Amino acid sequence: MTHGRTGLATAILVAVSLAAAPANAEDEEKELGWAKSVDFSLVSTSGNSETETLGLSAAFVKTMEDSTLTLAAHGLRAESTSTSRAAIGPSPADFTIAETSTSLLTAENYSFGTRFDKLISESFFWYARLTWEKNEFAGFSERITGVGGVGNIWWADDSSRFRTDYGLTYTTQDDLVPTPGVDDAFLGARLAWDYWRQLTGSAEFGSVLILDQNLDEGEDLRGDFTNWVSVSISSRLALKVSLQALYDNLPALGALPLEFPAGTLTGDTVLFELDDTDTILTTALVVSF
Repeated sequence: MTHGRTGLATAILVAVSLAAAPANAEDEEKELGWAKSVDFSLVSTSGNSETETLGLSAAFVKTMEDSTLTLAAHGLRAESTSTSRAAIGPSPADFTIAETSTSLLTAENYSFGTRFDKLISESFFWYARLTWEKNEFAGFSERITGVGGVGNIWWADDSSRFRTDYGLTYTTQDDLVPTPGVDDAFLGARLAWDYWRQLTGSAEFGSVLILDQNLDEGEDLRGDFTNWVSVSISSRLALKVSLQALYDNLPALGALPLEFPAGTLTGDTVLFELDDTDTILTTALVVSF
């Protein structure tokens, strides 16, 4: 495991050093058929402190004459280990160090989705999408969302693309702590954009925004905003840095046992709102094939 982490760390350092050099880029027409890519990131420390963060994303896109089918999966898991030490012995000259390690999961979320787009004209399309998500740190064990709608392709060429889409959603969500008065299944409206631009021969920029409004509860507005920059290392490898912000104007609830005085349990439980915004900064190696 240690050799694997060292090898990956070396690969990332090589990628960073090569990223400054422009890659050879040739204009090619998009081919029909499947395109696949995998993003892999790993951060690991050991010694006096131990942490491990693993991220993995995969996308499979099938391009047809007037339609596309996309399958995408994502997973993130972060764990930290703390070590407590105690000196045990009859005197400062005769003792041993006893160590106790405790591992704690600090972040974990997973998602899987599929989307189908069908052109109606060169600049207008309809689409359908289904996603499954799990993020217990955000307060829900499962969220399933189905979307159907239409969209516009404002422009698309070799250097940039921009499109927007608008749809109706149906969502079911299982919260770890149910919110009183809020249904776990509801209709919604979605607005989204997808922007891509070729910055240089080897660098690209992308921006995706998704806004979901719960039509049954006006305060429940959710947003997913991701921006990324990718630099090609070779025809199949790239280094990608992305920043994702997840916003929920009506966040899920958490529950805590009530103490009074501090350290003495009263037997009661109190509810509180979780944070409304999560941010995820990721540096990953992308393999395309």
